[in-house]
Amino acid sequence: MRTLKSIFNFYLDASIHVALAVISLTGVTFYLLDASFDTALLGFIFFGVIVCYNFVKYGVEAYKYLVVSNDYHRIIQMFSFLSFGLAFYFLIQLDREIWVAIGIMTLLSALYAVPLLPKAKNLRNLGGFKIYIVALVWAGFTVFLPVLDTKNPLQWDIWILFVQRFILVVVLILPFEIRDLQWDDARLRTLPQVLGVEKTKKIGVALTLIFFFLTFLRDGVSQSEILLRLILCIAMIYVLLASKKMQSRYFASFWVEAIPILWLSLYWAVENYF
Repeated sequence: MRTLKSIFNFYLDASIHVALAVISLTGVTFYLLDASFDTALLGFIFFGVIVCYNFVKYGVEAYKYLVVSNDYHRIIQMFSFLSFGLAFYFLIQLDREIWVAIGIMTLLSALYAVPLLPKAKNLRNLGGFKIYIVALVWAGFTVFLPVLDTKNPLQWDIWILFVQRFILVVVLILPFEIRDLQWDDARLRTLPQVLGVEKTKKIGVALTLIFFFLTFLRDGVSQSEILLRLILCIAMIYVLLASKKMQSRYFASFWVEAIPILWLSLYWAVENYF
């Protein structure tokens, strides 16, 4: 059991779980576009997310990312370097048109962690910006990249999907901000810090309802898609209202980030069995 727990902790700490969540959202987009999965794009996003998240968590300052004294973190560091190589391998298989979009979002991700602005260490430390930067990058990677990859035009439905994805990620981040309320620097000005936990939960529920009803603004929506989004919204509201479980180590890190994986699994089940 101790070995299994160590493997599971590494799975979470090395950002493998969050990477699966991101490519699950990308997979949902491929389903919505009625397109085949692009292994190269999914591979790049998966390993790229591992590199970015581990850099933000363990190496916000470059020298810390290169000089690691902790053995456990050194293993994560080596895994991250391997992931970087694999991300590059998949990147060179993608069309060059996609490289520009990847470059823009990668720059935004770098600004999130690297101190380039004079009056703030990084974009993450700009009061109130953190949640929106993360949501914007996630939405860009999981919506725009599949659209560019499949050469679909940026029509009305795509923009609705992008707004929905942005809202979805914002809602999924809220349980983490509630969990980290007692540790976050007050200068981050997260929603729980500014509005309190209860108001943050109400905003999360309201955003979830907006996410759901935006579905009906799309030009083409199937009954199965409406049902799957309803199930997704129920899961999102549940994690928002689960106050006592919020402080559990694994509740946010595993169960909340598993929601996109559940969503993709439901699409796969509908596609193959119904």
